[in-house]
Amino acid sequence: MTPLDTAARSGAQISPGMPRDDDGPLFREPWEAQAFAMMLALQERGLFTATEWSDALGAEIKRAQAAGDPDTGETYYHHWMAALEKLIAQKGVANTETLQRYRDAWDHAADRTPHGQPIELRRDDFA
Repeated sequence: MTPLDTAARSGAQISPGMPRDDDGPLFREPWEAQAFAMMLALQERGLFTATEWSDALGAEIKRAQAAGDPDTGETYYHHWMAALEKLIAQKGVANTETLQRYRDAWDHAADRTPHGQPIELRRDDFA
């Protein structure tokens, strides 16, 4: 079993509602796996506890459901990212403005990148 497999299994235990099969978590898009890995790495580094993560994700899902999210599983990792960004801001790692600046830069980089090619962030993506 690879370290990612081990992390995926432990992460699934941390977030029991996450989409999964018998082999572990299911990811429809690469960014979902990356979001998962970021959460695990930040938790392993002590930025937040498993309980803090669970509480943050649960609150984000409840907020989305109250706003009309049909909770079909298709938006699960969007809630995951929103919860992760809120925890990062609450812990003082980056403020919401910085997070938005990087989100916009990644969107710009994705727009200029041909389909199937790796997205690379450049200085001019922040302009």
